[in-house]
Parts: sequence; C-alpha cells; structure tokens
Amino acid sequence: MSQNDKARILIVDDDPGQSSAMSQLLGGWGYDTATAFDGRNALDKLSDFPADVVVTDLNMPNLDGAGLLAELQRTASPPPVIVLTAFGSADKAVEMVRESGAFWYLEKPVQPRVMRAILERAVAQAKLARHSQLLERQLSGQGMFGDMVAQSPAMRQVFALLEQAAPTKATILLGGESGTGKELAAHAIHQMSPRRAGPFLAMNCAALPETLIESELFGHERGAFTGAAERRAGYFELANGGTLLLDEIGDMPIATQAKLLRVLEDRKVRRLGGTREIEVDVRVVAATNRDLREAIAKGTFREDLYFRLNVFEVRLPPLRDRRDDVPLIAHALLEGLNKRHECRVTGISTDVEALLAGYAWPGNVRELRNVLERAVILAGSGSIRREHLPAGFAGLPDRLIDATADEVVLRPGVTVDEAERQLILMTMKHTDGNRSRASELLGISVKTLFNKLRQFNGESIQ
Repeated sequence: MSQNDKARILIVDDDPGQSSAMSQLLGGWGYDTATAFDGRNALDKLSDFPADVVVTDLNMPNLDGAGLLAELQRTASPPPVIVLTAFGSADKAVEMVRESGAFWYLEKPVQPRVMRAILERAVAQAKLARHSQLLERQLSGQGMFGDMVAQSPAMRQVFALLEQAAPTKATILLGGESGTGKELAAHAIHQMSPRRAGPFLAMNCAALPETLIESELFGHERGAFTGAAERRAGYFELANGGTLLLDEIGDMPIATQAKLLRVLEDRKVRRLGGTREIEVDVRVVAATNRDLREAIAKGTFREDLYFRLNVFEVRLPPLRDRRDDVPLIAHALLEGLNKRHECRVTGISTDVEALLAGYAWPGNVRELRNVLERAVILAGSGSIRREHLPAGFAGLPDRLIDATADEVVLRPGVTVDEAERQLILMTMKHTDGNRSRASELLGISVKTLFNKLRQFNGESIQ
C-alpha cells in the first residue's frame, strides 16, 4: 500500500467546491487525500503523492479524465481510476472502463454509500497489485530473509543456511563486519523458529563495563553489590522461552565467558548474591565482528566457549563484496525511512543508484541506512538526487552546483542533465511558476518545458 497506513486517494476535479467536498467525505472515511484541478496537475501531484486510487472528473480543461487515464496507463504500475461523470456522459465513461482500463465509473451526484463501496474495492485491488509485484520481484531472483533482502549469490547462500538452522534448537554464531545486519539476521532466525511467540532480547557485550555485564546477564539479588537496591532478573531469565542475541561476544570479559559456558551447558543461572539456581530455556545466537580464532590464540577468548557457540556458524559478507544488493537494499529501506520521518520519497535517481552501487561502504548496511536517512529528510518527496547526498560522498566534490536566486555556477563533475535540471528549476522559481514566461527565458517551447518538468518529477518512479 502507501508509504503510511492510510490508503491515498487523489481527487481530480476543476471545480474547487466539488473536490473539497469529496476530500472531506473521503477524509472522514479514514483516507489520506490530495486534490488536483486537471489531468496535467494530477500527473504533477502524483510524483509527490503516490496515490493508491485516483478519483477523476471526466470533463476538465487542459487534460480531461480520458487523457489522464491514457497517461496513467503508460506508467509501469498505474493506480485504479474511478471516473465521475455528469448526466449524459455515461456512454463515454462505460467506454473508458471497457477500452481504457478505468476501474469503475459513477454518475454525479455521487451517492456516498455507493462511492464508499467502490472505493474500498479499488483500494483492495491496489493492495493486491502491490502484493503481486512483491511476489514477482521475489520470484525473479530477489531473496528475502525476514527484513533482509538480497539478490547476490553470496547472500542468497547465507539466507539458505539460516533458513535451515532457524527451526532447530542449535546455537548459531553470526560473523561479519559491523553493520552487515547480524542483529536483523538474529531477529529473523527467532521469527522463523518455534520460539517466535517468546521474547527476543539483544545484549551488546561491548557496551557494558566489566563490573556490570554479569549482573545484566544473570541478574542480581538485593544487596549483592553497592547500588543493588532491589532484586533484578538478568537477560537469561527475561528471555526464557525465547531467543537471546549476545552481540559482540568477542568483547566479553574472559572471567564472564567461563560463567556463560556453564549456563549454556547446564541451562541454569544463579543471580549475583543468590543461593539457588534458576532453570532457563533460552536459545542463544551469538554475533561478533572479531576473528575468534585469533582471539583464542591471544588468550582473550576461551576455546571451549568458542566450540560451544560454534554449532552452526554463518558469516555475513560485507556490502562491498555484494554491490549488486545495494540498490535493492536502498529501495527496501525507503519505506521505513518515509514512515519514520513522514516523508514521501518515491525513488532514487539513476545516477545516485550508480554512486551507491560503486561506493565501498566501509560501514556496510548501517552506513547505507544513515546516508539514505539524511537524503530522505533533505528530499522530503520525489526522488533522491545527487544534491541530497553528503558532501564529498563517493568522491563527489563538496558542491557541484551553487544555485542562487539569479545564477547557477557549475563546477567540474556535474552532469549535463543535472545542469539542465537546475537551470530549468531556477527559471521556474524566478518566474513564480509561470511556464509561458519560463519557456521564453529558456528559449524552448511550453510543451518541451512541460515534458522536462514531468521528467524531473517522475525520476525513478517504478
């Protein structure tokens, strides 16, 4: 569906009173609405408001309902269109339904009960179409494991191993550089296991001082140490019946490792300061960015604990070794980032996709997410473009284009397309959106200017 939980409806009518009334009606039913005054305005709006359903009047100036429907049918995934007709125009509307792919037509004045029923059906069709597209992408070679997506052979092999191990009781050791998605993998393992109804907890062993880590793991009784004002259960007790991720286990103090080994073998914990043992049923998934064999050689990690944890080891490859996955991961991250920041970013421009895929990503998926989060906030809507990336990213100059109200200064490295884009947008701003005046200043026809603006608004819309 849409980027948020509400279905989005675009209402197209050249009568402001009619469109306002329809917007209020649909808003009262829980839909997110936007309005446009004709077909061309609707096409512009769709770049920032990716509607699930379009409700359009038939007779409008500039571009009528039939013309709008024809334009939408040329896109990859057109939304269902409900056509509203005045008395006497029903024959044309029926023809649009049969020949041009309109979802339905309704005669004015619209009966709210009928409108609501048709709209619910159209929204359901849009939802089904999105679901079908997702399945097609998966069947076309894009793998999924929980919230992780990939198409590279290396990651699809990782997914296959984790899918085999997840339903078992085996302890799993996840290796890989920081930011490769080890916690996501652990959570997916939990969700695909018989313990999915139980708790999933994650503890970062590197984030706690040595004096507190045992208390966090095993709990403590009141008065066990200075500051222990009350009894507290540890992670093992809290995760009983579920899964516990011990992240960065290579940083666990050597003394605590011995106590952890005993818990893993006996399935019992004793709180600090306690006298009785408590049985626990916890599946442990351990993760590390360190080479544990090297740590064993240095004496900083227990060999017996390594063999106890390493029942089923899976290493997640760094992002630089699977760059084919970068565009796929980036697009998958957009939905969550849009929701988090209440933005409406619809895609990523082709040149930005190339920059993302060519970058080495020393911080892996975590770094990719941070770069995209900044870009989504800066873009707000439409497509992510080069100017939304951090200064100096992937070898880009700090600023390729300096644009002010009166001039555009180009620097080496900017593409011809981006230079043209900035010039056109600056001229539109200078003329307060007057296309006729802007086309005169630019020396191009109004039609060419309109097509360029549509191209800018529609970059990377799939």
